[in-house]
Amino acid sequence: MSITLILVIITSGISYYALNNYSLMEKLILNPYKVTQRNEYYRFVTSGFVHADFGHLIFNMLSLWFVGEGIERLFGMLFGPSGTFYFLFLYIVGIIVSDIPTFLKHRNNSKYNSLGASGGVSAVLFAAILYSPLMQVCLYFFICMPGFIFGLLFLGYSFYESKRGTSYVNHSAHMVGAIFGFIFMAVVYPSAVPGFLQQILSWRLF
Repeated sequence: MSITLILVIITSGISYYALNNYSLMEKLILNPYKVTQRNEYYRFVTSGFVHADFGHLIFNMLSLWFVGEGIERLFGMLFGPSGTFYFLFLYIVGIIVSDIPTFLKHRNNSKYNSLGASGGVSAVLFAAILYSPLMQVCLYFFICMPGFIFGLLFLGYSFYESKRGTSYVNHSAHMVGAIFGFIFMAVVYPSAVPGFLQQILSWRLF
């Protein structure tokens, strides 16, 4: 069984249980104020294993499953037995890093909460985009485009929405997770950078 599938199963199980158990949800969710006041830094990780609703959960887990197994196999090919560590580091640290701006912004706001695996999923997706920018990324299964086009649109939309601040979705986490994944891939596999540029330059719309 792949690590990706294990993560999907664990996250789905914890999320389902937490959605039906408010006390557990309250213990796992990222509340920057409680992190600051009680030193509950574990919430940076546990918040990535709970979701706001089933739609939120399904979207994140499908996205992770579609992209994660490919990156997991790639890391196995590039790094051998250490590939599993690289993949878990990318995903878990992606969750943590993506929440840092949220933590800094809301650390004195006791009512603010954040949750979801979006930062880790974005990190995995953008690592894949750096390695294979022309791979097809599909929205809702039928709106498909090259990965680098999706990446630009995704970053632009996330930046715009994070500045507006009118949505309950933590768009800054999406954006930071994506940037982390891109940089991580460039650091651990530098050859991906010239490969990315070469593929972009060879791309033709028609």
